[in-house]
Amino acid sequence: MTTAQTNSMDPTKLDALIGRAVGDLSAGYGGVMVSLGHRLGLYKAMAGVGPISARELARRSGCAERYVREWLNSQVAGGYVDYHAVSGTYELSPEQAFILADENSPVFIPNAWSVPASMWADELKAVDAFRTGAGIPWGDHDGRLYCGVAAFYRNAYRASLVPEWLPALNGVVEKLTSGAWVADIGCGHGHSTVLMAEAFPASHFHGFDAHPASVDEARKAAAAAGVDARARFSQGRAADFPGDGYDLICYFDCLHDMGDPVAAARHAAEVLAPDGTVMLVEPFANDRVEDNVSPVARLYYAASTTICCAHAISEGGHMVLGAQAGEARLADVFRKAGFTRFRRALATPFNLILEIRR
Repeated sequence: MTTAQTNSMDPTKLDALIGRAVGDLSAGYGGVMVSLGHRLGLYKAMAGVGPISARELARRSGCAERYVREWLNSQVAGGYVDYHAVSGTYELSPEQAFILADENSPVFIPNAWSVPASMWADELKAVDAFRTGAGIPWGDHDGRLYCGVAAFYRNAYRASLVPEWLPALNGVVEKLTSGAWVADIGCGHGHSTVLMAEAFPASHFHGFDAHPASVDEARKAAAAAGVDARARFSQGRAADFPGDGYDLICYFDCLHDMGDPVAAARHAAEVLAPDGTVMLVEPFANDRVEDNVSPVARLYYAASTTICCAHAISEGGHMVLGAQAGEARLADVFRKAGFTRFRRALATPFNLILEIRR
């Protein structure tokens, strides 16, 4: 670095950027600790018991005390566990337990760390993709990706899909209650399909996904929930899945992964009932890059770089939307497919919930 370059720097800006970089590095290390705490049952062993010593936590979790003590100190340093200096004990507050120990919580986070773990494992594939322009199919990623993505969205869907999102669509709950035919495209492990099947026993649901292993997991989920008689799953693609006369066609956080989203939307128009509805759930994004500057946007752009865009390119890349497409670009996709009505039904910090009709 030359003297001139050094002298042109703003020390305050430099210090702030260094602080951010170190904070990001710390978060990466911390994610490993969170995943270990979840896998070893450390958070669950702390939840609701009040102050606890490292020795007692080691006994409760069946782990070695010296490792547990160091792990606890990492959690204190990161603000995920409270420390009582006088007694030398550690405590998981109700708020911390809600995020780290309650697997049914809508903000349960440990499983989500499987996604960046898979991204690191696939780094060489990403390097090659950058240099060649080739795509990376969804099924070619590290196995932790599928479980991580499913877990990341499952609890959010459980908290919001039936009580909030579906009621925001005009007339859809009434149809589902009386009996409707529903297609869930890109259903993954089937959590969204199963949730709807549990809530609306008079309706029939068919989930489609191009990834065979995910279809297998979806079938297991439906059987475990006791809804496999009315929630079926098949391997299929968005542009040619079978069936006709669907009252509701859903895309949950998947349209942006497709190599030809217009073809997918056009097929939906062909198989939708005359008064049917398309429910499009996509990662939250504003329409302009300069308006997508936030931790959530950064998370989505990063995943989009190595996962979403990579898969769309592997499918031909006719239109690579990316995970931060924004409402205007999404609306344009469906207008090109012949739809005329498009509205934002709801928005959360993580998702846009959009209603589309012909």
